[in-house]
Formats: sequence, C-alpha cells, structure tokens
Amino acid sequence: MRAFVFLLFPIILFSCSLQKTETATTSTNTQSKLEIQNGSVDVDWKIIRKTPEEWKSELSDIEYHVLREKGTERPGTGDLLNNKKKGVYTCRGCQLPLFHSNTKFDSGTGWPSYYQPIKKGNVVEETDMSHGMVRVEVLCGRCDGHLGHVFEDGPEPTGLRYCINSVSLDFIEE
Repeated sequence: MRAFVFLLFPIILFSCSLQKTETATTSTNTQSKLEIQNGSVDVDWKIIRKTPEEWKSELSDIEYHVLREKGTERPGTGDLLNNKKKGVYTCRGCQLPLFHSNTKFDSGTGWPSYYQPIKKGNVVEETDMSHGMVRVEVLCGRCDGHLGHVFEDGPEPTGLRYCINSVSLDFIEE
C-alpha cells in the first residue's frame, strides 16, 4: 500500500497543478494600468492551452514568428527601439509586465535592451543551442513567448543586457 501511495502522489500533484493552469483565465484586460506598471500582476499561472491557430489570430505574422517560433526581427527595425517615454514594456502575447523604461539603455545592437526585468519570474531563461552557439534565451514567464536573449555585457548594476525584439513587446506609457 505504501508503494502505491508513493507512486500515486506525483500523479495527484501533477493533476492539481494542471487543473489550476487549465482553469486560469488567459485575458489580462481587466488588470489596471497601475498593476501592470508596478509589476504586481500575478504570474502563478501560465497560458498553455492556446493552439497555433489561436495565436495566429491574435498576432501579426512577424509577432507570431518571433513569439511562437523563436524568430528574430531585423536589427534597427523595431518600433520600440528608440522609444524614450517613461512606462512599462509588456509581453505582446499576454500583457505581462516585463521591463520598466528606467532599465532601458542604448546598446547599439539594433534591438531594445534592458539591464533588469521588472520582477523576477516575469522573464524566464533557457539555454539556446541553436545557430551553432550557446546563448541564454529569454521567454515570457506567463505565455512562454520568445522575447530575445540575455548577455553578460550590459551596464551596472547588473552587468546584463536583455536584448529584446520590439515585436514581442507592447508599451504602456506612465
């Protein structure tokens, strides 16, 4: 009997966490601008139940290519590259707050760059071994949308450079 319980326990845990994910809402339209700007949006759930067709209906072709297929926009072409306004950069796929404008800097790379996410967990990192190199990919903590990559050649205080595709972001001005 004890062995049966040990075997069943992981299944029960997985089932409970899956149920929480499946019942979570995928809309963030009810969040206030203040919640988004201060990064207090709850990210305990993930959007995982959208089909490619659903994503394609919500995103432009280039947004879909970058966010869902891990593509990259051409350098220097992003509409947020030269944005100097104060506010919060959110995920274009799910509106999760990702970066505050006070962490943005000009890296000279052709993509918007930030030295720190707005909140731990809003941005997640994974090893990317594509294109014959090892890099650290940056993903949205809620919808797993591809944002860009992070490098260790940024300014203080973190020394990090989050190199992010403009098409994977929206901007909410303060």
